[in-house]
Amino acid sequence: MSDWMNLLRDEIGKSSITVVAARLDVSRTAISLVVNEKYPSSTERIASRVLDVFGKVDCPYLNTHIRQSECRGYSVSAIPTSSPRALRHWRACQKCEFRGEKSC
Repeated sequence: MSDWMNLLRDEIGKSSITVVAARLDVSRTAISLVVNEKYPSSTERIASRVLDVFGKVDCPYLNTHIRQSECRGYSVSAIPTSSPRALRHWRACQKCEFRGEKSC
């Protein structure tokens, strides 16, 4: 089973399909079909949403777990010019092992 499906099932186990669907901005029916492996279409979009919302990355610069969407936001943003702290973070992201990964 794929990582995103494990993440999805774990989150459903912690709350409910309805709550998870709302957090993913996807219909409850779609999530139910995906989890029961009866979704009639590609699950690529849902997999991407699951990883963005529930996936975590160990950020070496911040020394904490952050969402993959946050990681992507830091690493692909334009170079910050008004904040020395933001510039240090951006530079660290440019050399990070997670930069350029499909999930981040």
